Amino acid sequence: MEKHYKLFRIRELADNDEEFVAALAAAFLEEVPEDLENLKTAVSKNDFESAYQAAHKMKPTIDLFELGVLDDLIEVQEWGKFKKKDTDVSASLAKVDAAISNTVDEIKLDFNL
Repeated sequence: MEKHYKLFRIRELADNDEEFVAALAAAFLEEVPEDLENLKTAVSKNDFESAYQAAHKMKPTIDLFELGVLDDLIEVQEWGKFKKKDTDVSASLAKVDAAISNTVDEIKLDFNL
């Protein structure tokens, strides 16, 4: 449990209410994979505005679950925000993708979702 993500801050926020923790985990599974797909599509199409919006939306959740890729996500967000046409963010995006994929699999197991 909690190999690819951490629940410390979530439990603190939830005052150790495990039902609330489980609800946040379920919300992660509902929202973050879809946001990730939107981000990947936006980056592949050089849609800077959509990439910025998707990354910006994901930031608080990635930070709260402590996936360890916040800096990579911020790099992708800034790529979109500042329209960095000459910057390749594929490595950072791949790290974010892997971290989210691993976390999704782990949360499904940990919470029987």
